[in-house]
Parts: sequence; structure tokens; C-alpha cells
Amino acid sequence: MIGAGMVGLSVAWWLSEHGHRVALIDPALAQGQSSEAGSSAALGLLMAQIFRRSSGRGWRLRQQSLALWHSWREQLERRGHSMPLRPGLLQLAANAQEWQAQQELVQQRQRQGLPLRLVQHPELETLKPALPAAAMGGLLSPDDGQIDPIPAMKALLTDARRQGLDTLAEPVLRIERSGASKTERWCVHTSSGQRRLSHWLVIAAGLSSPALLAPLGHARPQSPVLGQALELQLPADCNAELWPGSISWGGINLVPRPSGRLWLGATVEPGNTKGSPEALEELLQLGGHAPAWLQQADVVGHWQGLRARPDNRPAPLLEALEPGLLLTSGHYRNGVLLAPASAAWVLEQIQSSEPLPRL
Repeated sequence: MIGAGMVGLSVAWWLSEHGHRVALIDPALAQGQSSEAGSSAALGLLMAQIFRRSSGRGWRLRQQSLALWHSWREQLERRGHSMPLRPGLLQLAANAQEWQAQQELVQQRQRQGLPLRLVQHPELETLKPALPAAAMGGLLSPDDGQIDPIPAMKALLTDARRQGLDTLAEPVLRIERSGASKTERWCVHTSSGQRRLSHWLVIAAGLSSPALLAPLGHARPQSPVLGQALELQLPADCNAELWPGSISWGGINLVPRPSGRLWLGATVEPGNTKGSPEALEELLQLGGHAPAWLQQADVVGHWQGLRARPDNRPAPLLEALEPGLLLTSGHYRNGVLLAPASAAWVLEQIQSSEPLPRL
């Protein structure tokens, strides 16, 4: 398979866990994720039960992934791997319309037996550090949360290698139909001149996927959407870990970190590869609603990444393009969240041996 971001590593580990021999190809295996790679730049928010829809493909994928993340974490930590997963997600309502929508959503979730609850404004005011004063209320999902992407990817890779994962840290030049035999349908050509033959080929290469697929006649264009994020050192009297989880406000996420730090992200900048200073300032100011403690915080880190958003197709792309050729890409802002469900889909295709239409 091609691609060692969060999705690719999840697929490789899950297949290895189920007894499949897997070869994973990506130059990042040697040099690490690019500073602009979507996986390494992600904040790792798990927004599943708090998702506004209650049915359909997006809902099913999110619920499957959330359950898998919790079970994967337990499994990997029993084997000695670090998988920091912080439970809890509090989504704030910025206006009366959002507050009304949250009240309706919590009723739906309670009928489904899910533990979401409303947080009234007086309760919000008791939380420290203080949240934006304009928040009318909030919706707390204790089972959603945030997973740290870098340790998670390291755990998946290390454990997959323990199970026999073969890795090749080289760029892929092209892929082609092998025609050699029914058991070796695909040939991957790498930069060193190696030729890797396989019966199944999984493409999880993000923004590099369209260029690999185009020569085969599969047009799956994806556009880069840049996101910038910050790490802040909070004032000495501030500890965001006292919050009931990560905070979501107007599309901006605040993720508590150890040692009095906070992740703040992420901007949404289509067609931009350098990062807008204005967008970053808007992020830092929480759209004009930053509490005093946040304005006093020191910026100690800044990074950005490019997410792959499918053109004219819903995210993510989970497609059996032809016998033995699977695409799992274009996860846009939900690569970390949906990685386990994507891995489960790939496993289903391979175990059934009958490629299915797009999920």
C-alpha cells in the first residue's frame, strides 16, 4: 500500500492485525512526515457523537471510528505503546440559533442512548480558564474527545512492524497493471528502480493520490486546503486541563496540553499554501472573542498542513476502483477521526474478495 499518514498507517496496522502481509511505501517512513502533511498538522479532534447529522454515511463512519479508536487505544496500550486520548468535547453555542440546534440535538442523542448533555450558561461561567463570554451555552459529549496524532502514528507503525509489516521509504514513481498473473495484479515502481508486485493495492497518499491514479484512467481530483495551528504557553494561573475536554468555538478548536499549554487551530484556507497572517490573527483572537488570559498567552509553536478535499465528491473517498485497487483518501478535516473506519472498510474489501462500490 502507498501512504504512511494517519489513514495509511491505520490501514497497514489493521490489516497486519488480521494476519495479512502488508508492504507500506512512503518516503516519510525515513524522513518523517512533511511539515505540511495533513496528519502531522492535525489536532486530532474526535467529533463523532456531537456530529449534527443522525444518519447517513458520515454518521456511520464517525460512530464506527470512535468505537474503534477506543478499542485500538486499549489494545495498543496493553502492548506498551503510548496512545494519548483525552475524553470530552464541549461545543459552544455562539448565538441563539446554535443554542436551539444544540437543544434539539441533545434530545435526539438521548433518544439514541448517547450521553450528550447541555451545559447552561451559568455552568460555563464556572469553568476556568474562562471561555468566551459570548457563549450562550454548550453541548458536552463525554465520549468524543481528542487523540494526539504523532504518538498514535508511532504506535501504529511500531506495532505493525512487530507483526511483520514491510516498509519501503521511497517515493512511488508510478503504478501499473501487472498482467503477470492473477495473483500479482499490480506493480509499483519506486525511485530506486524497485518493482513491487501485489494482488491488492491500497492508495492512501492524500494529495499525491490523483497523480498516481490518473495514468490508470481514474480521475479523482483533490484540492489542498491549508490549515494553520498554534501552540500556546498559558499564564501561570491557567490550566486548560481543568476543562471537561477540548473546546470547539465557531469552528476553532482549543485542545488542552500538559504543562500549561494549549493547541489552538485550525484555519481553513482553500487555495493558499503559505498561510495568511490575517487568518492566523483571527484564530488567535477567537474571531474577536478571546478571553484576557488567551490574549496574554505566549505563542511557542506554529505549524500548518494541507488537507486533501475531494473535488465534487463527498469526503472521504473510499472506493474500489477496479479489482484489487482500493482508494482511501480525501478525508479533508477528518483524517484522524475517520482513519479506523477507513481501515475497516479496506479490510472488508479484501476479506470479501469482491470489490464493492464506493461506500
